[in-house]
Amino acid sequence: MNQPAKAAARFARGSSRSVDEGRPIFLQIAEQIENDIISGQLPEETQVPSTNEFAAFHRINPATAGKGVNLLVEAGVLYKRRGIGMFVAEGARARLIDDRRTRFADQYVTPLLAEAAKLGITPEQLSTMITERSTS
Repeated sequence: MNQPAKAAARFARGSSRSVDEGRPIFLQIAEQIENDIISGQLPEETQVPSTNEFAAFHRINPATAGKGVNLLVEAGVLYKRRGIGMFVAEGARARLIDDRRTRFADQYVTPLLAEAAKLGITPEQLSTMITERSTS
């Protein structure tokens, strides 16, 4: 099996065809590639499936798949090897994890701390609540 076929098979195993109708498909494709990079299914310097393979898998227009892939190229997560295809950039996994941690803090931790403060819950009490729920 050649490299692109292996990448497509890996993608198909780790993905589902279900599409969230409330979000643009190209964003979902970019997120799935990011998830595969973070999980290690797509290691750095590994070729990713082509836009045609994404399009066939999701039954969408190749231009839509290309838009998702190009988002990651613009972000430096993927790069193109002329005549060969797209590959995961060196350092992509660490960069994605760092970006996701920052977004997590902004989207969840900051509002959580604000709500806790409104309720008179100290950071120490909040930490205890989280610890208790994570071990049960």
